[in-house]
Amino acid sequence: MMNRRYGRTRVKQGGATPKSHYATTFYPFVSAIKSEEHWISQEGDRCDNLAYKFYGDASWWWVIAHVNGLTTNNIKAGTELRIPTPNQIKGITGI
Repeated sequence: MMNRRYGRTRVKQGGATPKSHYATTFYPFVSAIKSEEHWISQEGDRCDNLAYKFYGDASWWWVIAHVNGLTTNNIKAGTELRIPTPNQIKGITGI
């Protein structure tokens, strides 16, 4: 699965500088479904490690962070996390 984190992001031109830059990306809400997995984090768990465990690709860490409202890659032990299915990821990334 190709990581398309910025697939929905607009590129802005101009403004105060002539350089191009990314606009803020807003990802859609991901509704919970029965087939998604849940994980209780343990000491040392990080979003990138969980993304590798569940998706085979650590670069999908931001999906786990987004769905769970996390602002860091590190996760406090005992936190219950939703792990979206690959079909749910398609809804986030548009792929």
